[in-house]
Amino acid sequence: MLFLVTRPEPESTKLKGLIEELGHEAVAEPLMEAELMPEAIDDLEGVTALIATSRNALRALSQSPYLHDAVAIPLFAVGRGTAEEARHLGFERIAVGPGSVTGFAAAIAGTLDPADGLILHLAGDVLAGDLAGELQELGFRVLQPVVYRMKAAEALSDGTREAIGEGAVDGVVLMSPRTARIYAGLIKRHGLTDAAAEMVHVCLSDAVARSLSALGDVPIEVAEAPSLNAILEVIQQVGDRLDDKHLPL
Repeated sequence: MLFLVTRPEPESTKLKGLIEELGHEAVAEPLMEAELMPEAIDDLEGVTALIATSRNALRALSQSPYLHDAVAIPLFAVGRGTAEEARHLGFERIAVGPGSVTGFAAAIAGTLDPADGLILHLAGDVLAGDLAGELQELGFRVLQPVVYRMKAAEALSDGTREAIGEGAVDGVVLMSPRTARIYAGLIKRHGLTDAAAEMVHVCLSDAVARSLSALGDVPIEVAEAPSLNAILEVIQQVGDRLDDKHLPL
């Protein structure tokens, strides 16, 4: 079975390899590209905690002259992947939150006191939820510099368009609502809506699945939890089911 992986690099290539380890084929087709802006991190004075809600935020920090000072500050990371990136950079005091921003503010508030000082949220240009706003309502002072932006792909590659049009792609892996919206727009732009209706769309969450609404009634499978392991379980189940379907009678 062939799966289309839509994550930005380097995660796209990593997920492609994991899918191949499951015994299926995969092709990387990143639908967004990160533009890092480390210059947005211009001061850590008074900062007593950092928040990173994506690996790209930490990649931007890795290019900042403030990295040496930053790694001595406690870090709150959304998900294990972001925490893994933080450890690679040298952070030792890392608190791992849920795989989404839902409930993250409450988890932070249960650990920190608003009187401790500033919280610095290393943010992207598009945010899922208002984490800073929720923390401010709880009495925290939050700085939220935009340290990276995600640029959307303007077209699918020729090879991917051809593969989808020929029915060679069995599944599409979608890990964020924004990626799903970009994908749906490109499918419509390239006139591949009918072909998309024959592919299974493996989504990280219900929010991702809802972002495919522009394509109408397409096959969708949603992971039980917003995690890499959960999405791999769905991919394995979908792949096995499609393999069984194609077995000779």
